[in-house]
Amino acid sequence: MLAAAELVAFVSATDAGRAKRFYGELLALPLIEESHFACVFRTPNAELRVTFVETLDPAGYTVLGWRVTDVRGAVRELTRGGVEPLRYEGLEQDELGIWRSPSGAQVAWFTDPDGNVLSITQV
Repeated sequence: MLAAAELVAFVSATDAGRAKRFYGELLALPLIEESHFACVFRTPNAELRVTFVETLDPAGYTVLGWRVTDVRGAVRELTRGGVEPLRYEGLEQDELGIWRSPSGAQVAWFTDPDGNVLSITQV
């Protein structure tokens, strides 16, 4: 029933201005709507609604991810913007924090200002 419907992704944030700067300026997602409830950003294949909440207990796992063509370049660009890659004990990650999965995909994780875990993957 939903196979032909456009996906809308959600992530929560406690500070509207900070979320708008992170997703809109640092990640360069176009802002298409803004209200006191949420900021809505456009991605090539989905809409991302950053909803505002008073308190947030971020999940300890990836809640949003992007497939990129150059994971190393993306990590370098994020690092220049002040984002630090996450490192996980038990995973062999290179100097940029990139892990190579058994399938060969290269994955790096980072957090948004509220601690939501985000990832970028090159397959």
